[in-house]
Amino acid sequence: MQKTVVVAVERRVQHPLYGKVVLRTKRYKAHDEMSCDVGDRVEITETRPLSKDKRFRVSRIVEKVK
Repeated sequence: MQKTVVVAVERRVQHPLYGKVVLRTKRYKAHDEMSCDVGDRVEITETRPLSKDKRFRVSRIVEKVK
C-alpha cells in the first residue's frame, strides 16, 4: 500500500428514539500523492476506482500535524 492512506471520517448522529448524540466513524482508503503524515487533517474527493478498495484521492492537506 504505497501512496495509500486510510482516512477516518467521524460524524455525529442523533439516536432516533433516545436522542443521544453518538459518534460514528467510517474509514476510507485514499490515494496520496502529497505524502501525508499520521494525524494530518485532509480533504478527500471521490474519483474513479483506483483499486479494489480505493475510490478516493487526497485533494488537499487542511492541517499538518505538529
